[in-house]
Amino acid sequence: MDENLYFIFLLIALCSVSECVQRQYHFINERKTWTEAQRYCRENYTDLATVDNMNDMNELNKSVNDRSGQFVWIGLQKTGRDEWQWSSGEPALYLNWKPGQPEGRDICGMMENGEWGDLPCTDNRHFICNNTNTGLVFVNLMKNWTDAQSYCRQNHIDLVSVRNQDENEEVKKKNISENHSSEKYVWIGLFRVRDSWQWSDQSDSSFRYWKSGEPTHYGRGEDCTAVDQFNQGQWHDHSCIKQFPFVCHEDNLIVITENLTWSEALRYCRQNHVDLVSVHSEEIQHRVMNVVKRASTAVVWLGLRHSRILGIWFWVSGETVCYQNWAPGNGTSEEDCEHAVRSGAVQSGGDQLWISRPETDKLNFICHQN
Repeated sequence: MDENLYFIFLLIALCSVSECVQRQYHFINERKTWTEAQRYCRENYTDLATVDNMNDMNELNKSVNDRSGQFVWIGLQKTGRDEWQWSSGEPALYLNWKPGQPEGRDICGMMENGEWGDLPCTDNRHFICNNTNTGLVFVNLMKNWTDAQSYCRQNHIDLVSVRNQDENEEVKKKNISENHSSEKYVWIGLFRVRDSWQWSDQSDSSFRYWKSGEPTHYGRGEDCTAVDQFNQGQWHDHSCIKQFPFVCHEDNLIVITENLTWSEALRYCRQNHVDLVSVHSEEIQHRVMNVVKRASTAVVWLGLRHSRILGIWFWVSGETVCYQNWAPGNGTSEEDCEHAVRSGAVQSGGDQLWISRPETDKLNFICHQN
């Protein structure tokens, strides 16, 4: 009865709370080198701006409220590694190259009969977009890879990402069924970063928004990135010693390295910040993965709680648990029937999956800030 009353009280109190975990951007209208800008951001905010996706990019563009100069520093700097990535910003972990591919000369990826190859990005091909509502969309237009990417982002979500064998088969079937031309090459959202770049805050985000033809000067000292205010915030590489205004970011998530029970952690976050973090989307989980590395315990409390009376997991922000990231054997009805009250935590290492722990365990935790 006590737990039931607690749950009802908690849910009523919180259902009106809307947690929006977003990175906040701050435009600084002072001209500095990239390194000076980085130092300023780290002293006054979190770091030079990191961008995870197009939503972040749009928010960053809104923050740039001065048009006196064309370029503005963000926190991306060249590191010198090569890797294949998806247009959506995800690393390409699953690969399905044709024999002899990639040849290494080109940086844009295509599919033919379910197998992949690299082609010059300037080639005009049909392409496939993804769309949240309609799924895969075959576009019966001939465009180069960059123009195909822009078309997908403007009209759907992005060029299609292929993350496993099942998705590869779906894209293959879509191309075969709707591509009636003799040319069966079709652009997918795969591209190679000739010189990979790293965010100043060490974020794992692989999202990129280069202007067509950029980055341009490999090995010529243009190792830092600025957004072009006159071209929708698209990115250019520049010499790091140039002086531009810049954008800092302030992350709304913070790891508290005190060891508290779940209830104590909940109270701490509400008294000092906003709340224990609720991870109700893949985007927020990605940000949790970036900040949780700073924890001193192997697992870290989230705002995730189980009610034995109602038999459900819920977020303290009031949302039900729709997005799932449980480690195997956790979050199951059998495991949740144990006598101890269970709360949700995230691994600070490894795959950073969610696990169920007795709420009396004392762990680090993640707060959502204003």
